[in-house]
Amino acid sequence: MSSFRHLASAISIVTLLAAPPVLAQQPEPAGGPAEPPDLASGLAGAYLAGRVAVASDNFLQMALNYDRILQADPENAGFRELAMQGYLLAGDFLRAAELAAEAVSRESGSQVAQIILQADEFKREAHGAVLAAMEDGRQTGPLTDALAKAWAYLGMGSMSDARTAFDAIINDTPDLAPFAVYHKALALAYAGDMEGASDLLTGDVDGPVSLSRRGIVAHITILSQLGRFDAALELATGMFGQNPEGDVAQIMAELADGRPVPFTIVQSARDGMAETYLLLASALIGEQGDWLPLIYARLALALRPDHPDAILLAGELLEQVAQYDLAQQVYDQMPQDDPQFLNAQLGKANALYRAGDTDAAIDWLQGFVADTPDSIMAFSTLGDMLRQEERFEEAAAAYARAIDLIGDVEERHWMLLFTYAIALERMGDWDSAETQFRRALEFVPDEPQVLNYLGYSLVEQQRNLDEALDMIERAVAGEPDSGYIVDSLGWALFRMGQYEDAVPVMERAVELMPNDPILNDHLGDVYWAVGRHREARFQWSRAISFAPHPDLDLDRVRSKLDVGLDAVLAEEGAPALGASNE
Repeated sequence: MSSFRHLASAISIVTLLAAPPVLAQQPEPAGGPAEPPDLASGLAGAYLAGRVAVASDNFLQMALNYDRILQADPENAGFRELAMQGYLLAGDFLRAAELAAEAVSRESGSQVAQIILQADEFKREAHGAVLAAMEDGRQTGPLTDALAKAWAYLGMGSMSDARTAFDAIINDTPDLAPFAVYHKALALAYAGDMEGASDLLTGDVDGPVSLSRRGIVAHITILSQLGRFDAALELATGMFGQNPEGDVAQIMAELADGRPVPFTIVQSARDGMAETYLLLASALIGEQGDWLPLIYARLALALRPDHPDAILLAGELLEQVAQYDLAQQVYDQMPQDDPQFLNAQLGKANALYRAGDTDAAIDWLQGFVADTPDSIMAFSTLGDMLRQEERFEEAAAAYARAIDLIGDVEERHWMLLFTYAIALERMGDWDSAETQFRRALEFVPDEPQVLNYLGYSLVEQQRNLDEALDMIERAVAGEPDSGYIVDSLGWALFRMGQYEDAVPVMERAVELMPNDPILNDHLGDVYWAVGRHREARFQWSRAISFAPHPDLDLDRVRSKLDVGLDAVLAEEGAPALGASNE
């Protein structure tokens, strides 16, 4: 049976697969920023605006400003590169391709320019031009060059040459072989050889295969085309559970009815190359310092504008760099009849929320769930937004509806149970919250977040302290560098009267998160408990300086500074500390 192979496992060869870091992200020269070039009057502002746009990932302004000054300095390769990349990242592939062609005609052109031209040739179905450029020495990257050759042959109608090209990668380049096996399977399925494609996707014919989520969906579809509905359902259930949403839910419904699912993953050589670019976009996520994941996602969309996975990925990447308007434009490319339309709509709501228009985002989502009352994901997303806005009762209601819709809760739903429990706890319904915390732990007994939250809550209530301490110690073992979790352990020891033991633990927590007011306040209490009053007051002062914080009672901290912790506890009617005073 096929299984997910996380693309990051192959990141050791990503530097071989992809283009080099983009020009726009290179560091400034030693000694500070370069002096502005000698520009005509009126263009210096465009230059400076372009530099600001680069630094802030404002791709459209980056493109427009550098394109403007390029007109005055058409020989400047750097301006051309920045304008080209800006247009591509902003979604204007046509202008990016024009600038890439200019770059290659005027100078050798960057590797990014070369790959834009490669994508443009596939977009125009100029497959012969792809092969001719490779013969002339064009290089876009080992994986893109190798797979482009195979897909170009297929686009020209020569399946035999395409198979030879795929086999050459598999036999001669072991690092790239798992990707080539997958693409060979897509090509066979496109040509109608579903049996051959299925055999390849098991990994038992040409060796291991690298499968993303989309690859699993492809295999399920191919099995259905072979009439192997039970095997397809088994694979789908094993990978996505009993209650998936979106495209998988639709596929599983068709499988249950014994209906073959159309194979639409690849319907042309252009689609095959779009899958290549999407593979690289996914593999490069998390790599530091450049825009390559988004560049490849944009190339995939240039070849296939309705590609659902590329739409969702590009939208997410644009959100990460705070380009929310561009993200919403990408999400709008999702066809309304696509099973992933729901995900795109939720992406739009998230982009609106992250842009700071929280009320509009929540209002939009509430209207959306009213129109789609059976969507687990929509209610869960609404719950997350409401919880972050501290509208806990409404959040709990949304989470409860999502859980009701699930029916049979599985391990993959533990986060939903956890966030539901948090909303219940924050609204004051502890009994219900504890039930949900413990329900989540039944699925993920060693999950540090759940152990920490439940353990800390029990400590605050002075209940089941031995169990709470055990939970928190297990949470620390799971995430020893989490300041919040280490703080929980120190605070548990403090609340249990183990003041000396609490000191090094709480000091470690503040070392991990030195600017957190809650942790500094806790360290102050611990210091006071062991008689280190001067240091305690210093930590309380730090806590105030780092305020505000929703869980920090500033008046209480000021009182501790004035009269000490002992007096504050006495005034509150709380038990006295056991440590002696100075």
